[in-house]
Amino acid sequence: MTKLTTKLEIKSWDEQPYRQFDDGRKFTKADVTLIGMGDGIESGSFEAIMFYRTDGTTEYVTLMQLSGSFGGVPGDFVLRGNGSFDGTSARGEMEIVPGSGTGGLAGITGAATSISTHDDYPHMPLEITYSLG
Repeated sequence: MTKLTTKLEIKSWDEQPYRQFDDGRKFTKADVTLIGMGDGIESGSFEAIMFYRTDGTTEYVTLMQLSGSFGGVPGDFVLRGNGSFDGTSARGEMEIVPGSGTGGLAGITGAATSISTHDDYPHMPLEITYSLG
């Protein structure tokens, strides 16, 4: 397994509510565009479905696509995951979707973790542990 610790720049974040309740709870969908910081990841994007509680904490599910060169091998793949925001930090756990890799990454497997606070913005820390074989 190879470990890549990086930060991705959040280039855009478009979040729209699609269901809201009188008590302040709501569901939103976020479309996010990412740019790599020169460590092999060139670009990415993800969609998140989020549930906000009345206290502002959230639970979310995501699908993220990343493109670039991993260990010198070009291609892209998809991560699926879930996470939460406790009012201070967001923590997401993801796994590489089997069969989602393209190019030299066709057989990629692994997982990723992202832990961030408002101080990280506009960057998203990401640690990916992966295997190409």
